[in-house]
Amino acid sequence: MAIRKLLLLLKPVDLYPFLETDGVSLIKNHQVLQYLESRCKVHRDAITFCQEILNKKPVEWKPISRNDLSHPIRDVDMVITVGGDGTLLHASHFIDDSVHVLGVNSDPTQAHEVEELSDQFDASRSTGHLCAATVDNFEQVLDDILFGRVVPSKVSRISVKLNSEPLLSHALNDILISHPCPAAVSKFSFKIKNKDGDTNPKTVNCRSSGLRVCTAAGSTAAMLSAGGFLMPMLSRDLQFMVREPISPGPTLSQMHSAFKPDQSLDVNWYSDHGTIYIDGCQVNYNVQLGDTIEISSDAPVLNVFLSQGFTQIRSRY
Repeated sequence: MAIRKLLLLLKPVDLYPFLETDGVSLIKNHQVLQYLESRCKVHRDAITFCQEILNKKPVEWKPISRNDLSHPIRDVDMVITVGGDGTLLHASHFIDDSVHVLGVNSDPTQAHEVEELSDQFDASRSTGHLCAATVDNFEQVLDDILFGRVVPSKVSRISVKLNSEPLLSHALNDILISHPCPAAVSKFSFKIKNKDGDTNPKTVNCRSSGLRVCTAAGSTAAMLSAGGFLMPMLSRDLQFMVREPISPGPTLSQMHSAFKPDQSLDVNWYSDHGTIYIDGCQVNYNVQLGDTIEISSDAPVLNVFLSQGFTQIRSRY
């Protein structure tokens, strides 16, 4: 597909509006203030740089802040996100499988900075597992795409049905089903069902702090932090984990596993209240006692350019 029309989706430039109130900084630690101001400048410079590069290319493009994105993205060939994985995740909720995506990590973590400041505060910057470019290689990566030297990877997303009705949002990273109060117990059961209608004869009953399901892309995020396993990026399997099960007994071994693209995870919700959180907290849906939730990989893939694709291109030359 020829790439000629682009949308440049930007993480907000005003990253830390709390830095000053009435001209007075709310941050008193000089090192922290210097670090946050540096992050703002690096991000602004990255946006300017990407815009200058796009102006030299035979493409039509326009910028938009991710905070102003409210409708599905149509009539463009590719979206370029400038920020980090969070900006690309945000964009994914407005993109179907007809639009390609390239992520630019505008503010990568600097190892020397983390080492120098680790005793003072966490100096990690933007995470960019899904971003194939930075300002250092953006023009080269863009040229490879525009000249058709590389194709996007088809990354799985999660489809959710609530009481048999499909939710509009698909998760690129993960979903969490839990009580809206993190201190409350969630009561639910689940079983794995084959798409031909057969089900695993064993229903697993749970009292816990919730249920998390992730894609291969999301296996590097919250799931990994909770003790899950990494999955190959292009796997279509979904991984699930019951969070903090209460007295699981012999069912403990069934509370963390994976299921295949020809299967779904069917959940029955037995708490008065619950919430389905999709890729974090900004997209969520309420559930209540007696609701059923069907989770599968039956969602349009996201066509995203990954760094491994460009590594393969480089190795040929």
